[in-house]
Amino acid sequence: MTASTVSEILARGADDAPAILAPDRPTMTYKGFRTLATTTVARLNALGIGRNDRVAIVLPNGPEMAACFVAVAAGATTAPLNAAYRADEFRFYLEDLKAKALFVERGSESPAIAVAREMGVAIYELAWQASNAAGGFMIDGLSQGKAAQPGPAQKDDIALVLHTSGTTSRPKIVPLSQTNICASARHIGETLALTAGDRCLNIMPLFHIHGLIAAVLSSLAAGASVYCTPGFNALRVFAWLDDAKPSWYTAVPTMHQAIVARAERNKESVARAKLRFIRSSSSSLPPQVMAELEATFGAPVVESYGMTEAAHQMASNPLPPRARKPGAVGIAAGPEVAIMDEGGKLLPRGAIGEIVIRGPNVTKGYEANHKANAEAFIDGWFRTGDQGSFDADGYLSLTGRLKEIINRGGEKISPTEVDEVLLDHPAIAQAVTFAVPHDKLGEEVGAAIVLREGKQASEQEIRSYAATRLADFKVPRRVVILDEIPKGATGKLQRIGLAEKLGLGT
Repeated sequence: MTASTVSEILARGADDAPAILAPDRPTMTYKGFRTLATTTVARLNALGIGRNDRVAIVLPNGPEMAACFVAVAAGATTAPLNAAYRADEFRFYLEDLKAKALFVERGSESPAIAVAREMGVAIYELAWQASNAAGGFMIDGLSQGKAAQPGPAQKDDIALVLHTSGTTSRPKIVPLSQTNICASARHIGETLALTAGDRCLNIMPLFHIHGLIAAVLSSLAAGASVYCTPGFNALRVFAWLDDAKPSWYTAVPTMHQAIVARAERNKESVARAKLRFIRSSSSSLPPQVMAELEATFGAPVVESYGMTEAAHQMASNPLPPRARKPGAVGIAAGPEVAIMDEGGKLLPRGAIGEIVIRGPNVTKGYEANHKANAEAFIDGWFRTGDQGSFDADGYLSLTGRLKEIINRGGEKISPTEVDEVLLDHPAIAQAVTFAVPHDKLGEEVGAAIVLREGKQASEQEIRSYAATRLADFKVPRRVVILDEIPKGATGKLQRIGLAEKLGLGT
């Protein structure tokens, strides 16, 4: 039977099978996890928190964050927040979410605590010890009264609320139901052929849809296990590979690049790693990085395409023996995926347009935002804001975010196309192409570059190289060589706003 609630997902695993693991911690079994979820829901109800009440979670990355997300979602609505936020950011999110409670680690000094206190949001401390099974916790705090809707969450209840990144506008609230997140977890498991014998090494932040659904929930939906690290650390990844003995891991391209860059110094760990596959998502994976990863680990790299509004996965390259196409994000992998023109007409394969989706994993709409919903939904389809096309085999390629497409005097330029050319230069390790404001053309092409260790290249050399492979109007006019390109909280390289961050105007 198809699971449509988190509780039904947790019921899948064998009693003694491992569910949650972490460095230097005893393993939590499925039986232990089910007990934790049941006691957590009862405790929430006793504190006055029930179904659809919102619990903001500010915990360090690791097994407790993963377990808290799942156990709280079994009976309430989770709202994981980035622990690195400042007070003003916490104030915005706690107010916008209408949070009923804030969960923090015992002894936490997070600025969220003072903000919650000032706002009258109930604060609860989660306590655990290193000797506890990974993910186990207890909730300390006083009751707020009686829960309006006690008991386990139902399929139409909201399981998870996240905000969009808000790079060009105020962040929007994305409510995801139990059905939404369970459907996405199932889709990912089917795409990756996950079984109870699989183990995911999670290095993704757990305040983001990628780590929450692709790493944690998809593993649990398959009765498999997830090894929860404190977060990405390129210096520790190889030790974690040795300790966890995972069959796969999922990450964003910048993490994959950092791992490949250190692989030569960790040959023994790489040789011991027996990965069935490697997954990449959240932004476009350069074909060069995919090739390096596959050569390093001797495992297929599966690039997937996801977004918060789809509870993560929308399309994915399949596992062997089916074809993986570098530069493509694969075939529809869960929801229906189509290409639409500006007027709402669906386009045939080969045509470029906006990518639209519909299916059981897709949110029913942004919260309290009629304008955004009117713009985002058309005839039952959700407009992703991404531009792309299907090839003859049904593989989807992205040409960029519609808002990221560079408009240079009327010429439309895909930043990912320029990235891929620049990354073929032997001295370039990372490249991000972005729009730079221009007084006459509107926008000009800029590129931020990180050079490979021990390599050199001047701005003029890079521009000259690009000119041999790209039409003149696509060649970056501004090239900035950096030690590190600014990234978002989840490790994604962000094109929008990069010119401003780097001080590039007209």
